[in-house]
Amino acid sequence: MDRLRQRADFLAVANGARVNSPAFVLQSRPRDDGGPIRIGFTVTKKNGNAPARNRIRRRLRELVKRLDPVSMQPHHDYVLVGRRDALSRDFATMLDDLRMAFTKPARHTHKGQPKAPSERRGQRPSHAPATSRKPD
Repeated sequence: MDRLRQRADFLAVANGARVNSPAFVLQSRPRDDGGPIRIGFTVTKKNGNAPARNRIRRRLRELVKRLDPVSMQPHHDYVLVGRRDALSRDFATMLDDLRMAFTKPARHTHKGQPKAPSERRGQRPSHAPATSRKPD
């Protein structure tokens, strides 16, 4: 299992499926290559100062170490986004939450992708020419 380190990889995973938990959000994305499972960790500044964010990140890393890699799908990238509750939540409960997150069907999101013309109500397709009619 490798680590995600490049910003572009984190952004790609952010557009994939996600599963919410009180202590973290698990984001996942399948890859086309035959590489190993990669996982990244992130905690935003709204979760506290640097020591608090580092503690959250350390707890998330330890969760992944204790999790059996069989529960993760091969050729996938994963990102664990830490939440403030990761500081106070029981570690065993968090481990159960992570196991459930890997087995639960994920909620798929497609950020930044335009909707299909049938989904855009009242709008003409982008390929249709604009017509202007002058009043007679």
